[in-house]
Amino acid sequence: MRVYKRATVMSIAGLALALSGSACFSADAYGNDKEQRGQLSERDYRFVKEATRGGMSEVELGQLAKEKGKSDSVRNFGDRMVRDHQKANDELKSIATSKGATVPANLTRTEKSTMDKLQNASGPEFDRQYAATMVEDHRTDIKEFKDAAEDLKDPDLKAFAQKTIPTLEEHLRMAEDMERNVRAVSPTGR
Repeated sequence: MRVYKRATVMSIAGLALALSGSACFSADAYGNDKEQRGQLSERDYRFVKEATRGGMSEVELGQLAKEKGKSDSVRNFGDRMVRDHQKANDELKSIATSKGATVPANLTRTEKSTMDKLQNASGPEFDRQYAATMVEDHRTDIKEFKDAAEDLKDPDLKAFAQKTIPTLEEHLRMAEDMERNVRAVSPTGR
């Protein structure tokens, strides 16, 4: 269905351009985000987008954990995610906007899918799924932030990535502890 919609939109766009007498397509019509990235390189802006969306996801999932978590460890971890990731999101947004970049306001389809999956879980099953998600997410985040700390060109973004790594590593340790705790409480999944 997505291919069909894209083909239809492209056909309509092509027809509109042809009718207007201009058959020249710009790269921006196909998703080039040069205007949104301001002064940032493509690589630096990709990091901003991914880190922003990841942080937004952590905040939303943390809020969900505070509401739905059965165990104290899940609710407390969720609270910590909301506080820490909101603070990091605010700092990253400030850096990005100072460079003329626009930060995304929406989650990706994958992040929305994770949110939906967890919203449909409850009790110990929610706790297990949330804990496993947080372990996986923070392992990925640490790798991405370490890569960014090495590869980014913008010195402010590079410093942000370097400064954030220890917090992410602490989150991973906490998530692994939380995962062990929720599995010990209900190892059978019931």
